[in-house]
Amino acid sequence: MMKNKEVVNFIVNWLTFYSNQSKTDGFVVGISGGIDSALTSTLCALTGKKVICITMPIRQMKNEYDRGKAHMEWLQQHFKNVSVAEVNLSPVFEEIENTLDTDIQDFLTMANTRARLRMTTLFAYAGHHKLLVAGTGNKIEDFGIGFYTKYGDGGVDISPIADLMKSQVYALAKEVGVIDLLLNAKPTDGLFADGRTDEDQIGATYDDLEWAMLYIEKKETYTLNDHQKNVMSIYLQRNKANQHKMNPIPVCEIPKEFFN
Repeated sequence: MMKNKEVVNFIVNWLTFYSNQSKTDGFVVGISGGIDSALTSTLCALTGKKVICITMPIRQMKNEYDRGKAHMEWLQQHFKNVSVAEVNLSPVFEEIENTLDTDIQDFLTMANTRARLRMTTLFAYAGHHKLLVAGTGNKIEDFGIGFYTKYGDGGVDISPIADLMKSQVYALAKEVGVIDLLLNAKPTDGLFADGRTDEDQIGATYDDLEWAMLYIEKKETYTLNDHQKNVMSIYLQRNKANQHKMNPIPVCEIPKEFFN
């Protein structure tokens, strides 16, 4: 059983220490309307340091947009150190669509392009205001199945919740008072115009994926049923395919004998 209050305090202290050590004034967080960004932004706010929460719609589904706005309003009601901004990236995205050859504009490529536009925006705010970009990825996404965009939502300065399973994210979100509108929403990355959920994309729930990750970590050996076998197959396939995201960038190391 996780000690929720203690974990909240630990992360808040870690965020404060890291910001102090890097001589920055606080944090920038991209707000998606999901539980991960809601928890991350709240933890950052609890440090008392400056926090800028940014929503960056690109043809975003209204329900996702509304959830993000509602969370930012709640944050501002509870934390004087939080400010908010909205950057409509739809015109920028459309200009890219008009510029790139149409034959490379497949569904996934353009979804990842959305994420990279948002990353660029977050770092623009962070650089100008002397802040850190706080990542919103959880453990399943970042180290289990690599469910994020390389140099998109994966491009951050720090990752305060990346050691938390999705169920633990929900537990801490309840602990810090995140509103029910976000606690009850189905997880989605907001990168697709059709509003598909994370489960639609992955083919398994976060509870299922958490089970698979723990099964492997704990070196369990019990016999799997058909559903568990399917989930394990999904987990392992994505884990293998996305190692290029989770491992350090390969460096070609030149043998010493090639130098005088």
